[in-house]
Amino acid sequence: MAVEEGIDDYTQDGTVDLKGNPVRRSKRGGWTACSFVVVYEVFERMAYYGISSNLVLYLTRKLHQGTVKSANNVTNWVGTIWITPILGAYVADAHLGRYWTFVLASLIYVTGMSLLTLSVSIPGLKPPPCHQANIDDCKKASTLQLAIFFGALYTLAIGTGGTKPNISTIGADQFDDFHPKEKASKLSFFNWWMFSIFFGTLFANTVLVYIQDNVGWTLGYGLPTLGLVISVMVFLAGTPFYRHRVPAGSPFTKMAMVIVAAARKWRVPLPSDPKELHELDLEEYARNGKFMIGSTPTLRFLNKAAVKTGSTDPWMLSAVTQVEETKQMLRMIPILIATFVPSTMVAQINTLFIKQGTTLDRHIGNFKIPPASLAGFVTISMLVCVVLYDRFFVPVIRKWTNNPRGITLLQRMGIGLVLHFVIMAVASLTERYRLNVAKQHGLVENGGQLPLTIFILLPQFVLMGTADAFLEVAKLEFFYDQAPESMKSLGTSYSSTSLGIGNFLSSFLLSAVSDITQRDGHEGWILNNLNKSHLDYYYAFFAVLNFLNFIFFMAMIRFYVYKAEVSDSMHVLTEELKVMRLKASNQEAAKGIA
Repeated sequence: MAVEEGIDDYTQDGTVDLKGNPVRRSKRGGWTACSFVVVYEVFERMAYYGISSNLVLYLTRKLHQGTVKSANNVTNWVGTIWITPILGAYVADAHLGRYWTFVLASLIYVTGMSLLTLSVSIPGLKPPPCHQANIDDCKKASTLQLAIFFGALYTLAIGTGGTKPNISTIGADQFDDFHPKEKASKLSFFNWWMFSIFFGTLFANTVLVYIQDNVGWTLGYGLPTLGLVISVMVFLAGTPFYRHRVPAGSPFTKMAMVIVAAARKWRVPLPSDPKELHELDLEEYARNGKFMIGSTPTLRFLNKAAVKTGSTDPWMLSAVTQVEETKQMLRMIPILIATFVPSTMVAQINTLFIKQGTTLDRHIGNFKIPPASLAGFVTISMLVCVVLYDRFFVPVIRKWTNNPRGITLLQRMGIGLVLHFVIMAVASLTERYRLNVAKQHGLVENGGQLPLTIFILLPQFVLMGTADAFLEVAKLEFFYDQAPESMKSLGTSYSSTSLGIGNFLSSFLLSAVSDITQRDGHEGWILNNLNKSHLDYYYAFFAVLNFLNFIFFMAMIRFYVYKAEVSDSMHVLTEELKVMRLKASNQEAAKGIA
């Protein structure tokens, strides 16, 4: 009995220690290991948002850049931050594994943060102060000053490329899908993961931005740099408790092999019986801790990659499981595309929303509110909604749907998409009101501060946090959950890719709209003087874009097929192996009797 309990104590999901040995469930993983990962994320988010939340104001006030240029520099950098995880996921899955990729990338991250702190601290690395009303009259930053500042920013971006796709996946890997209690815990992991992210974000959007605006940028950037160093040390301290996955090879190469093999055999007919397609032995999957996936009728063209033609060249013949893994990644792409537009809305939080705040009255008595601190209400709203969703909404809805999550991940995403339409409609109406007040007080031409509280912007920030509680949490869990077991890092990078593309799309739309609306002698919708601009038209345009995107999303989810639960697949595999072994032993016994 003791031997059986010892065997049962080992994880069944193929996780190992750093030396490649199987790990015991009682010794590694679970919430104990996740505590180190979650603590890291709190500090890391504090570091990242400590830079990004107020970056548009640093570019405007210290580097003397205009509205469009500063906003685009922010979104281009943030876009890079969210795109580089594709490279980090590739390195982790194909070569170094998630742990070592994360460790090396975190060192690059710390280097970038340290250099950035120096660039805002040394007087010679930034132009002299300027208090002119028209920012075009101020001395611009030199090429060298810009090179050092943006060099530090993009070094930091490379570092986050290796940390972002792997840290949340490392956390999720600490739960065994084939153990009922751990599987149940994993369902709540992503909600609490987002909770930790926004807890760190809240500190950045309140304390750090206040320090940057009222004390100085040196301390304002130095503190998040110190926080990042502490977070890396915390993560390393948890190393003895982590479960790890062995790199399973490049997911891009695997997918390319399937697509190329299917294309090269496009004239070859598919067999009527899927069992005639090429597949590896069950024993091989079980031995390597991998999962067999049966052939499905979706994207049938790719099934041709598994048709046997006599060649064993991996670029001519793929196993059914490899074909199905490729299908899973491709099936998610339309859903990924549907998240680009709401990610563009998120990009407005740290750009135009903050710029709006600079035109409003920010005083509460003698205390002056930093414009970027309003982003803290996104965090607070999101934190409250995640707790309410996880603790109240899910248990109630679960009784009617019999779904452990309450509603499906795509349904949760759909609610978030609807909220993004509402957000931009509200933002447009609020901006129209702000512009009317500017006209009434004769503050259009001089761009002066309006006698209007900054809290009129509060609804759009609060609604953005509510939308995040639905869309961003569901998006992260969806792309992780629906990715094949050997491509989890790549699946997680889909979520960050969505934010990256959204930020680049924001830069494109801002530049295009600014250029188009200034043609033929018109003043344009987006100017350095926001009191003369028409952000109300711009936000209304975004509301229409969100509505059209929601229609696209609804059309795409009608064709989406959720992948089978891995634990169910593993159960089927185990039962089939038992039958095969029983038959083999019976045949041997029959031979012995004969």
